[in-house]
Amino acid sequence: MSDSRSAEGHRSAPKAEACRAYVEAYLGYLGGTRNVAAHTIKAYRSDISSYLDWCDRASVDPLTLTTPELRRWLGELRRARYAPRTLNRKLSALRGFYGWLVERDLASTSALATMPGPKMGRHLPKVVGDREVRQMLAAVDGESAWDVFDRALVEFLYATGARIQEASNVNLDDIDLSRGSVTLFGKGSKERLVPVYPKARIALSAYLDRVRPERALRTTTAKGATEDDARALFLSQRGRRMSAAALRRRFEGVVERAGLPPTITPHTMRHTFATELLNGDADLRSVQELLGHASLSTTQIYTNLSIERLGNVMRQAHPRGE
Repeated sequence: MSDSRSAEGHRSAPKAEACRAYVEAYLGYLGGTRNVAAHTIKAYRSDISSYLDWCDRASVDPLTLTTPELRRWLGELRRARYAPRTLNRKLSALRGFYGWLVERDLASTSALATMPGPKMGRHLPKVVGDREVRQMLAAVDGESAWDVFDRALVEFLYATGARIQEASNVNLDDIDLSRGSVTLFGKGSKERLVPVYPKARIALSAYLDRVRPERALRTTTAKGATEDDARALFLSQRGRRMSAAALRRRFEGVVERAGLPPTITPHTMRHTFATELLNGDADLRSVQELLGHASLSTTQIYTNLSIERLGNVMRQAHPRGE
């Protein structure tokens, strides 16, 4: 045989199974040493496992991966119509895994290091205006416990730009309303201090005074409740820490009651927070710090959004703008 299959036959037998033994060790390293979030580890496990399945099918030794083999794998994914964002995520998972393997002399390959990911189209993040925020707050302008809770949640997200998981993780001792600040713990448990504006402090004070104490009493009797629940800022009716998913559902309910489109999410509030700061002449480094971005390039997309908004203003206001 003279085709590529015969050439592959001269290579050592595929070692995908041997490589699988390293996957859990790597994921354990991410969770234990790097403090990577559980949902990220779950995605990486899926991406790496599906790649090793392909290595089995294609008779590829993952520990000596070559650039042509890597291109074959990417070609199959493209033919399966995976989105560029998904392809980049899979490449990122493999880069990290192979970097860990090479550092420990378990693999010898540089194919991932030199392989660029597919180009991403520029998608500016969705933001809302102050009018939409006022509509959300008007929708929870009652005196019920959930109205007070939801009002505090909306103001908190708008004031801090927190990720919804970060909001779930906030403890009572992380927030100082007398000083007007909250400590947030981002990806990799990176800590940052964020100011909280007065209206948000008022909404949070109302929740802490009128709603949380009663829920905290239930924490002491709730089945399965832990000390972690007792420390949480946002508590459920049963006295348990509100998960990110539960907080997201509360927020979605507010959006629905306000008659706003469901495309407005907790992360929209984070995008809005960043854009409003830049529109108010905050410098990019400060916004990066407040958002907890590891890279300034991640924050720069909001600069593009601010420029686009300024362009719209100019087109409307300038006599030659049309």
